[in-house]
Amino acid sequence: MNILVTGGAGFIGSHTCLELLNAGHDVIVVDNLSNSSEESLKRVKELTGKDILFYQADLLDYGALDKIFDENVVDAVIHFAGLKAVGESVSIPLRYYHNNLTGTFNLLDCMQKHGVFNLVFSSSATVYGTPEKLPITEDFPLSTTNPYGTTKLMIEQILQDLYVSDSRFSIVILRYFNPIGAHESGRIGEDPRGIPNNLLPYIAQVATGKLKQVSVYGNDYPTVDGTGVRDYIHVVDLSIGHLKAIEKKAGNPGVYIYNLGTGRGYSVLEMIHAFEKACGKELPYQIIDRRPGDVAACYSNPEKAKSELDWSAKYDIEKMCQDAWNWQSHNPEGYRQ
Repeated sequence: MNILVTGGAGFIGSHTCLELLNAGHDVIVVDNLSNSSEESLKRVKELTGKDILFYQADLLDYGALDKIFDENVVDAVIHFAGLKAVGESVSIPLRYYHNNLTGTFNLLDCMQKHGVFNLVFSSSATVYGTPEKLPITEDFPLSTTNPYGTTKLMIEQILQDLYVSDSRFSIVILRYFNPIGAHESGRIGEDPRGIPNNLLPYIAQVATGKLKQVSVYGNDYPTVDGTGVRDYIHVVDLSIGHLKAIEKKAGNPGVYIYNLGTGRGYSVLEMIHAFEKACGKELPYQIIDRRPGDVAACYSNPEKAKSELDWSAKYDIEKMCQDAWNWQSHNPEGYRQ
């Protein structure tokens, strides 16, 4: 298939492009490079020996997007593009709503106009809000605690309404938990701009000496060691989930929703200690006050994806940390060498 990947130069996007190419698909990437680097795509080409057609364009630019569909035969779309920092979304909500929603409107309009009806959408476990019990299944009540999560939930609703209006669409919504790790080659990985928002890239930068210590928000939760527990998933496992979604559901009209996680939670301290093992050194950390809005634990039930997509996570926490350290230690400045 010819697959258009929006946000394909980003962390999850670049790894997914690699898996698509290795599976024999052709890939077209549209990315505005606001939080990513074209270098990631160059390295994907090196690793696969295959080409990627790249357009530097913004989904807010309808004309540019329409031109991409005019110039290419597109069989399916994987939609990653969007602003994604939870904290930032609280301080500049209008920018998040405009960017994430309007970009998606433009994309869906172009798809419908050009007769492209296969879509995989990058959603998030944030749509579950504060879950009342664990593990989380796809039929849990939905709610959000920040504008970023709300954009994901609103887009999910838009996609449901779109299918009701046009039953030619095959739409897969993937709600994923906490992607970490990197490709085992160490050539592509997570490259956050500025101070990382997420735990593992922050730990990795402490390990390289770029940051002083890890701040652990609270150690009085009802968990194994008092620190918050989350479901971490290797980015390669996650990318293969997108490949499976395209291959299993393209051409099958409907809206399909899946959790992508390991089904197992790890605490913040367990993550720090696993990364210490990977990098071979002790990492300094400091216990500080809880953050408002954080839940004690959050992890998935991924059985639906296993039964319907023939997908399950293969890599454990040791492998996630080893691959993340391999990337970080060989690329301390990310793609900006």
